[in-house]
Formats: sequence, structure tokens, C-alpha cells
Amino acid sequence: MSEAAHIVLEDVRKSFGPKHVLNGIDLSVKRGHSLVVIGGSGTGKSVMLKCILGLLSPDSGKITVGGENVIGLKGRERDKLMTRFGMLFQGAALFDSLAVWENVAFGLIQGQKMPRAQARDIAFAKLAQVGLGAEVGELHPAELSGGMQKRVGLARAIAADPEIIFFDEPTTGLDPIMADVINDLIVACVKQLGATTVSITHDMASARKIADDIAMIYKGEIIWQGAAGQIDTSGSAHVDQFIHGRADGPIQMDVLRP
Repeated sequence: MSEAAHIVLEDVRKSFGPKHVLNGIDLSVKRGHSLVVIGGSGTGKSVMLKCILGLLSPDSGKITVGGENVIGLKGRERDKLMTRFGMLFQGAALFDSLAVWENVAFGLIQGQKMPRAQARDIAFAKLAQVGLGAEVGELHPAELSGGMQKRVGLARAIAADPEIIFFDEPTTGLDPIMADVINDLIVACVKQLGATTVSITHDMASARKIADDIAMIYKGEIIWQGAAGQIDTSGSAHVDQFIHGRADGPIQMDVLRP
């Protein structure tokens, strides 16, 4: 496995009016590795992900994918970049009006203009890969449990065999057992594809399960990055407080104390 960096962020900054969200993000994701970015709500995780995806444009800095600067890509160049990405959204983000298989095949049909019959075959194969039978493919999202919807979202994320997959809070809203099932599926699917992945989460059980490397974001900066096995000996008081879920420490929540 190559240790070359696949995704690199250099001094990436993003503000919304007077609110500075990203304050010089430096981050490197090795090819074929699973990087999990941890951090509390409002620390900039989602904004950082949207900048990599091109949904938001940074105010300054550099983002490269495979050595190519991807900031400001438009039209066909951006469309071409997006075909390299898969995405599992926090709330599954399935289309209620489409059958499950059509949700999985959506990018193949709409983005790649693949014939529906061919896309349907791929969709059912991907559903099987995440443990869902053919009968589920004909249902609609409203007929599925939260865990099944998340699996459909994972099937859609891997439908086009992307080289890079993004996971946005992949276990949010799931009970601990289903969360572990999803984590196992993510690990298996990513390993089979050999994809590079970036996940954002505040669920440490998920982070430990799916990560090769972990980075922590705090106040719009990466304050620690290392191998997943080093997280418990990071030497960072912020990291230590977060992974153990302690109220007392350098991270102070904005709550009114009685």
C-alpha cells in the first residue's frame, strides 16, 4: 500500500461574516487509508468536509486530491472530480419518491448516464454487499428502519466504486449494536474497494473501529493527528478530554452553570 498523500489541505481558512470557522486547517490523508476527524459540534468538521467536496469554497489555502488543486473547479472539471467521490450522508438523505434500488443507482443513472437495466444490476449487487436482499430494493425508504436506510446510503456511496469515500457522522441516530454493524460494513466495503476515506464523527467507538488514522479539530484547527492506536497516548489534554467524554478540561462548553 502506498503511503503517498491522496488528499492534502494546507492552511485552509473559511469564515462566514465575522465568524471564523476554519482557522488554517493542515491535514494529510494517505492513499488507501481511513482517516477519522473527531471533534465537538461547531468545531468546523462539516465545513471542512464541504470544502474538500467543493460544496464550499475556502477563503484561502490549498486543497489537492491526487496532487491536483481542486479549489475553484467548475463545469466539466468539477463533474469529473465528483465521479471520484462517494458520500454517506448523516441522515442517509434518500429520495422518498424513488425505490431503494433507484436511490442506490441514482449517481450511475443521472451522473454517468448508465442504462437503467445495467445500473439496476449494480444497485442490487451493492445492496447484497451491505447485507440487504433483493426484496429490499423494490421498497421505498419510508418502509425501512433507520439502520436499513443507513445501509442503503452506504450501498449508494460505493455504487460507482469510488476512489475516495466521505462519511458524515455514519452512526448518528443508531443504537450501539446497529452502529457496530454499520462500522463493520464500512470497514469491509472500504477494504474491498481499496478506497481512501475521510469520516467525521464524535462517536469514539466508531472512530476506533473504522480509523487507520485520527485527527482532532478544535476551534477550526487540527490540534492532533496520528495513528488510531496512538489516540490514548496523544499527550494532548484536549484529545484526552474528548475521547473520555469529561466535562472538566480545556474544552469548555457554552452552557449556563446553575
